[in-house]
Formats: sequence, C-alpha cells, structure tokens
Amino acid sequence: MKTMKAVAALWLAAFSLVVQAQLPDFTRLVEEQGNAVVNISTTQAVRRSAAVPQVPGMEDEDVLEFFRRFIPRQPGPGQGPQGPEGRAPRPESRSLGSGFIISQDGYVLTNAHVVEGADEITVKLTDKREYKAKVIGADRRTDIALIKIDATGLPAVRFGDPAKLKVGEWVVAIGSPFNFENTVTAGIVSAKGRSLPQENFVPFIQTDVAINPGNSGGPLFNLRGEVVGINSQIYSRTGGFMGLSFAIPADVANDVLKQLKEKGRVARGRIGVVIQEVTRELATSFGLDRARGALVNSVEKGSPAEKAGVEASDIIVAFDGKAVESSSDLPRLVGGTRPGSNATLDVWRKGATKKLTLTVAELPEERVASAEKPRPQKSAEAQANRLGIVVAELSAEQKKERQISNGLVVTEVRPDARADVRKGDVLLMLVHKGQHTELKSVEQFNKLLASLDKSAVITLQVKRGEATAFVTISGLTDKG
Repeated sequence: MKTMKAVAALWLAAFSLVVQAQLPDFTRLVEEQGNAVVNISTTQAVRRSAAVPQVPGMEDEDVLEFFRRFIPRQPGPGQGPQGPEGRAPRPESRSLGSGFIISQDGYVLTNAHVVEGADEITVKLTDKREYKAKVIGADRRTDIALIKIDATGLPAVRFGDPAKLKVGEWVVAIGSPFNFENTVTAGIVSAKGRSLPQENFVPFIQTDVAINPGNSGGPLFNLRGEVVGINSQIYSRTGGFMGLSFAIPADVANDVLKQLKEKGRVARGRIGVVIQEVTRELATSFGLDRARGALVNSVEKGSPAEKAGVEASDIIVAFDGKAVESSSDLPRLVGGTRPGSNATLDVWRKGATKKLTLTVAELPEERVASAEKPRPQKSAEAQANRLGIVVAELSAEQKKERQISNGLVVTEVRPDARADVRKGDVLLMLVHKGQHTELKSVEQFNKLLASLDKSAVITLQVKRGEATAFVTISGLTDKG
C-alpha cells in the first residue's frame, strides 16, 4: 500500500513539473516591460453628452454595443474654485486609458479615442510621477495617437513583428482596467487579420486576453517582451470583457507614428473606386477560379482608377504585386501607399487578367457599396420573367437623369422573385460565365434569361439611387 502511495506521489510530482514546464512564466516579461506602460487620464469641458461615442451607421443599440470603445467616462466633481468674475467653472469629464513609452525622451503611444477632444492630458508612470502631455498627432482611421511628455531617461518598449505572430501563441496585455494601474492579463492569439465594421485600414489581431475599460491604448506583448499590438476594441454586449478583444498590429502603428512624428498627420492613398466583396456565387458568374479580390461597382470620374482604365465589373485581384484576397484588403493596401506613387493593378475582366498602371492620389478613403432607398416607380402590366420580376425600358430623359446610357428599371417584384432587387432598381448588366452583357431592352433581357439553364448562376449589376452593387442569383424558375 505504501509503495502504491509513493508511486502515486511521484507520478503527481512529475506531472506537476511537466505542466509547469509547459505553461509560460510571465514574471520576467512584466518586470522588464511593466515600467514602460503608463496610465493616461484626460480632462475636457462637457460640450455634449459624455455617453458612448456614436459610430456612423451603427445606431441600433445591439450593433452599437458590438464594438463599444472601452473608456469609462465619469463626470468630474462638481465642486471647486470659482472661475473668472465669480462664475463657476465649466463642468468637466475625465477619461481613463493606457499607453506605453516608445522612446526615452518621452514619446508615448496610445489610442486616438483615449485623447480625442481632451483639453488636458495627464500621464502617470509606475513610479507615481505625473506629467502633462501634448498631442503630437492622432489618426482616427487607425485609432492611434502619439503624445509627448517632457521627460528623459524613461524606460521604453521594443517592437516585434506581428507578421511572425501565430494563432494560438501566448500574448500578454498590461494596462489600467477600471483605473487599476499596471494590471497584467494573458491569453492567446485567437485570429489574425480581422476586419471590423467601420474599420477599413486595420487588420486586427484578435485575442482572448481579458481587456476591460481602461486597457484602451495599452500594449500587447509576445513572450519575448516585444510589443506586437495596441489594445483597441472589445466585443461586448455589457461594456465589459466577453472573451474577444482586438489589437492594432504593431507594424500598422509603426507606420502611422512615423508620419505623426514627422508631419502630425497621416497621408493615405486612394484610387477612386466603389467596391464590394466577391462571394462564391459572384466568382462563378464572373468565371473566376475562386472567391477572391474586390469587385468594382463604380469608378469615380477623373480618379486614378478611371485614368488607368479600370471599369465597373472589374475584379481587382492584386494591387502593386500584393494579392487582394478579400475586398477589405484593398483599402489597406491602397491606404498604405504614399500619394503620388505609381502602382499596378491586376484586374480580372471578361475571363482574363489585365494589368493596369496608375498614380495613387490622396484620400478621401475608399467606399463600399451601400443600399439607398430607390425612387418609387409605376408598375407595368406585364408578365414576370424567369427572375420573378417585371422590368421596363427607361426614357431618354430618365437615362439622362440617372447618368446612364443603358439599363432597365424594375417595376414589379413578385412574391416568388428569385432576384434580391427592389421596385425602382435599375439593372445595368448581366454577367454569366464571365460574359458581360449590357441590358438595353426588355426583349433582350428576357430572351437572355430564357436561354439559360434552370441551375444557372448569374449576376446583375444593380443601380439603386446613387449606389451600384452586384447581386447574384443561383437558379431560375422554369421556362414559361
């Protein structure tokens, strides 16, 4: 019996040693890098409600909570000394966030939303010293800000390469959640290259590291003690941590901070196209080998893309030699190109790849296709086609008003319609197996549909208001 107990004890001890050998030890990392992480508080006059910042296009409460910026904003004390002429000072709000020192002479990196609208910024070091900071520059599109304090000989972080970061790798966050300074949390990289709503220029690092209000702007370290990201956003329906957090990759931050330090702003490229994602069905319709690239809905007049010969219905599969796997890749690649630079585009057009050259212009940013409410149109008394819709030809005046040379207007959508279109939409083009056909008459359109197999996959270019988009239909009704 004693022998069995001794063997069991030895087995447990060995197992414990194996587990300890496999689990990471963060103590050295924290000891070496923790002093470079700072607490940031800001003060600003209350000019409007200090509620959660509003995000355009995200008015729905559930959607608004999806990517809630995590800065606790609490009203400051109402009591205090009186202002000039005996008037009470303006009410103030305070924001709490994190940051980290990137150079010994006092440059600090944080999130743009941490310092946005601040009248006064205070940086607190781990040794309790406090400094007033000034904003060198902030970039809202990547949510990065560079601030400066008047100090020297400070501990500074070193950057790592997020491209070498692997999914499943351990990472550590240090920050001030709920104003608990230098709090350390750890987890793993859950995914890389995440695209988030309203965020076109950042391929986020997703982790399961516990991030809460106040962590915003703090560093994300790999186990070598290198900063690989800046903690920026969380997925939350409560405002607190729910297992998903997102960090801005260090290489994106480095590129931005260099421009902020030099010019106080970030210059980004633009080519002037409206794009949408290429689905599997769209790829089939356009004769592309697989779902990849960015489908061009429209080209801005006078833009670099138009001058280079880019056409609506082109699929951009590469920009300046770099593959465009998803439509979200294109704004990042174009935005990261200096205005005035020459670049190449590889476009898939009518079953073949074509290479174009253009000169990149400077922002405003790329847009994506959006739906707008169409103008009501009168229904036509006619038979529905194999899509379950009725279309009519446009008058010369209607074409001029819409600035199009061809197209058919949808006048009726039957309950069993196969096409996801609305009354008032204008159909510009039909794509099938890589063949592009401009729609000029009802007879032409219905004959074209009648000639297709029941299982055919087609794509329609649809104009709705000022926006255009490509709509894919898989399968048609039986021939009438």
